[in-house]
Amino acid sequence: MSILSLSLSPFPNYPALSHLSSHAPSHIQSLHPSSSMTLLRPLHHQLRHQFRRRLSISAAAVRQDTNLWTTAPLVTVSPAADESLFHVTIDVSDSPDLAASHTKAGQYLQLRIPDVEKPAFLAIASPPSLASSKGVFEFLIKSISGSTAELLCGLQKGDVVELSHVIGKGFDLDQISPPEKYQTVLIFATGSGISPIRSLIEAGFSADKRSDVRLYYGARNLKRMAYQDRFENWASSGVKVVPVLSQPDDAWTGERGFVQAAFARAKNIFSPQSTGAVLCGQKQMAEEVTALLVADGVSTEKILKNF
Repeated sequence: MSILSLSLSPFPNYPALSHLSSHAPSHIQSLHPSSSMTLLRPLHHQLRHQFRRRLSISAAAVRQDTNLWTTAPLVTVSPAADESLFHVTIDVSDSPDLAASHTKAGQYLQLRIPDVEKPAFLAIASPPSLASSKGVFEFLIKSISGSTAELLCGLQKGDVVELSHVIGKGFDLDQISPPEKYQTVLIFATGSGISPIRSLIEAGFSADKRSDVRLYYGARNLKRMAYQDRFENWASSGVKVVPVLSQPDDAWTGERGFVQAAFARAKNIFSPQSTGAVLCGQKQMAEEVTALLVADGVSTEKILKNF
């Protein structure tokens, strides 16, 4: 019998309960009908509670199982940096609701490949305006052996994938607005964590109206650093890019080590009360940068993350 066919009427409608009196001890059989109902009322309420709980669980399962997936073709899959990072562009022009669900930098979605059970969670690299103007989502994908991301990076133009609606709160820029009040914004990214940071910079957060906007971007070496062709445009929008290489070659004259160490060497936080930060990348980096900022007096509410 299905859950929906359960009856909540008194006990005669339950076969197991309709025979209760014939099998009950004699001292219970002799009770007045109203006394019997009094004894069974708690059981009746318990069954009603269990019924409602099962309905609730079933409804939740249905919502989870019917997650909306939209098929969309790949436009490009091309190397972004050495052999591990790839640019991936997906056409969502035939799915205006999906395109419109991207509203904030820092949001992400799930991507499935047909016949592959496990989806990948991917931060969107392009600004929301690109979906509305050109009908595409752009991603920076790190190919990890044995992952769905690795399979994705092996696909070609025209291959079809499945996308969920865009999810996540994104970067809460209200926390560091207006720009006149928060003149310093410090941005930290490592590896493919630069993906949602690109979305942030190109979507715009009034960087040109702030006096000090720095992006500390860490990678192993220049060959593994994506978006170098965009640095000049980012700088013209008001974002000073500080590349930090952990294993550079001998010709490198810029910052070395990890981004948290490069920031610790520079510091230059003139007013913690008017400083905000945006973090995306390795957990250790995020934790250490957060500790440095808080120690300098920056409020944790002003340290933005996209998860």
